[in-house]
Amino acid sequence: MGAISRQSVSTVACSDPQLEAALTYALSNPGKQLRSKLCRETAAMIAGRALHSAERAGEAVEFLHTYSLIHDDLPSMDDDDLRRGQPTLHKQFDEATAILVGDGLQALAFEWIVDTPELGADQQVQLIKLLSHSVGFDGMVGGQAMDIAAEGGSVDVTHLEQVHARKTGALIVAAVMAGAICAGATTAQETALTIFAKRVGLAFQVMDDVLDVTATSEELGKTAGKDIDAEKSTYVGSMGVDAARAYADRLLQEALDALSSFGAAAGELKQIGQAMVHRSS
Repeated sequence: MGAISRQSVSTVACSDPQLEAALTYALSNPGKQLRSKLCRETAAMIAGRALHSAERAGEAVEFLHTYSLIHDDLPSMDDDDLRRGQPTLHKQFDEATAILVGDGLQALAFEWIVDTPELGADQQVQLIKLLSHSVGFDGMVGGQAMDIAAEGGSVDVTHLEQVHARKTGALIVAAVMAGAICAGATTAQETALTIFAKRVGLAFQVMDDVLDVTATSEELGKTAGKDIDAEKSTYVGSMGVDAARAYADRLLQEALDALSSFGAAAGELKQIGQAMVHRSS
């Protein structure tokens, strides 16, 4: 997982050899680490320096993201065989092991926050509330349920935005706001960052729908065309490829504009936002 190596979680108790091997496999293929980067750079922008607490909070967010991918790939969910260019965890091991690794990573995220001494008790409570909400019934879990319910049907863009604000956007917002909490952001700063995170999170999902129909499985590192095969409602299905790209660009510009009050200090965060939307995989 990039900044999160297997060595960095070597103190985690994992007595079962199968579970140990599966956890190592899950952490060995890092992906882009966009959410941890968002957390770290948000905190650095506000504090004017790198914060170890934000690095740890970003790692916790990545644990939650990886857990969500493992569970999303299960046969009972999106039923995918490929993730980040490698067999999904349930294909490499088995379904029960994949479920357990996902469950363990979710629990580990909250333990990670509590075991970060640089965070005050109030910050820990705020982070735990933020992260638990982002993956709960009004976050990823609720979004996944709405996404499944919409399969085989046709929903409008407004409904799609409600789905993806939960399924994809909630954890992206949480990543940014976790950095803000670590750095002690003001209310005005939090307001601006919330707008940035919501807009860039939605733009990220719109581009995900575009890439699903324009990129290959090799480029994506996962199975291309899955949304069409599963008869899912997508932005491309609702508005077409060109209009979806234009919509993503408009959302990105709104996200970048929300950071104007931070001036030049927002440079790194803006670059991450641009990379999230102007990507090929």
